[in-house]
Amino acid sequence: MHILRLLCSVIGLASIVAVAQQPPKPHCGEMNVLKVGDMAPPFIATDIAGASLDLRTLTKDKQVVLLFYRGAWCPYCTKYMAELQEHLDEIIAKNAVVIAVSPEVEASGLIAAEKSGATFHVVHDTEYAIMCAYGTAYELSPEMKEKFKGYGIGLQATYGNRDGVLPVPATYIIGTDGKIKAVHYDPNYKERMPVSDILKAL
Repeated sequence: MHILRLLCSVIGLASIVAVAQQPPKPHCGEMNVLKVGDMAPPFIATDIAGASLDLRTLTKDKQVVLLFYRGAWCPYCTKYMAELQEHLDEIIAKNAVVIAVSPEVEASGLIAAEKSGATFHVVHDTEYAIMCAYGTAYELSPEMKEKFKGYGIGLQATYGNRDGVLPVPATYIIGTDGKIKAVHYDPNYKERMPVSDILKAL
């Protein structure tokens, strides 16, 4: 019985990530993907440790690795965050900071940080402001919302609402001139910007 329950859980998670790979439905207008050379949309946010972040201030003397992740429940997200943490000293040596953005509430963000060992900035994107500015916000279908509920991923507990808005797991490299230096944008949840490409772009 235990093995059967575990198997159902694994199948359930696989179902969630597979359906999420389908072309996303935009949440806030067209999903206009920012391009290399575009000015990075400014934002002000507070990370889960209470640190205040102002992109305009940061990019006066730092580069920024800005990534979007779906949640602590997503193994691909936490694995990628762990890879970034593993190479964090190299990223810092390139005069850069890492900011991970998600619609997750602080409690869930703390779980993501704990799972990945992340010591960099993890931000709860209130009302999807950053996700919308960077064209990554999409809305789960009613069917997917039910799947989340059935597999024990509570939207209210995880995201503070039942909207079912998640980000495409994109990564943007922003230079000290405030412009985007590199972009990785792929709705496929398995595809992320390799850390080697991040280091090369910085």
